[in-house]
Amino acid sequence: MKSRTLKSLVVGFAVMPLAAMGGLMGGGVDPELPVYEATSGVSGSIKSIGSDTMNNLMTLWGEDFKKFYPATQTEVEGKGSSTAPPALIEGQAQFGPMSRPMKGAEMDKFEEANGYPPFAVRAGVDCLAVYVHKDCPLEEISIEDLTRVYSVADEDLTWGDLGVTDAEYRSRPVNLYGRNSASGTYGYFKKVGLQGNDYKASVREQPGSSAVVQAVTTDKYGMGYSGIGYKTAGVKALPISVDGYEAVDATAENAYSGEYPIARFLYLYVNADPTTGITDPLRAEFIKMVFSQSGQEIVVKDGYFPVPASIAREDLEALKIEYDF
Repeated sequence: MKSRTLKSLVVGFAVMPLAAMGGLMGGGVDPELPVYEATSGVSGSIKSIGSDTMNNLMTLWGEDFKKFYPATQTEVEGKGSSTAPPALIEGQAQFGPMSRPMKGAEMDKFEEANGYPPFAVRAGVDCLAVYVHKDCPLEEISIEDLTRVYSVADEDLTWGDLGVTDAEYRSRPVNLYGRNSASGTYGYFKKVGLQGNDYKASVREQPGSSAVVQAVTTDKYGMGYSGIGYKTAGVKALPISVDGYEAVDATAENAYSGEYPIARFLYLYVNADPTTGITDPLRAEFIKMVFSQSGQEIVVKDGYFPVPASIAREDLEALKIEYDF
């Protein structure tokens, strides 16, 4: 197996390179992020509609926000990233969490309605993991084999086709689990893990990220993809390789360096006029809290990786939100 030395070998698969984030190699919260302090004049209700992957994150952020502002409420609805754009366009939600970037058609519809594009707050980093049962003898997988096993490019495969020699597994078919088409995880895995190929009809679609992991936990011949934050003791996340190079684990270091091939930002989309930015205190303070020490500690607590102060500064400046670092 060749040793990986060229980050560009993997960055080509990524929707957005993360290599510039190498300052957080341990996956800890950036000490340059500020400690959040409550201000006056903040009240009202926050509605979030979008990604199931980010359901728990939005709930935890809402709970933390309420500690600072007891008069506020946060309602979270997570049925998939594709539900975020229409909710923002129709004014049903202030935040549209998405585990993928908006598609061109979604951006166009938003801009038609508002006269400017939506803004993507980069709120965290996720590694999309490939899970197998904890007792499965397969130890790693390549992007090329993921394409073979999940896409219509090949017939249904056995574990033996993936190199497993264990007598109990080798002749057994790989039972595939995944998300439904409303999910940003579904679209991102198709683009990166399947290299743009279509899914097999035999993939068993699940309603949420945790449901994928639970399915693999109870099926010793199962394989599924879901965010690394949903890992449990009943499954193992396979290291992934590209083009014959050494397989790498779904860790913070490998996400930030660009070496893990299916790392991605987790986005909070908002409706913000670029000439004025975010002017209402409710949304402005929520975003500031997300980019604080406590907000990014929640990202880590939920199993994801935090963004550095440099990303926070860029997004806050673009939204014209003042925040002392």
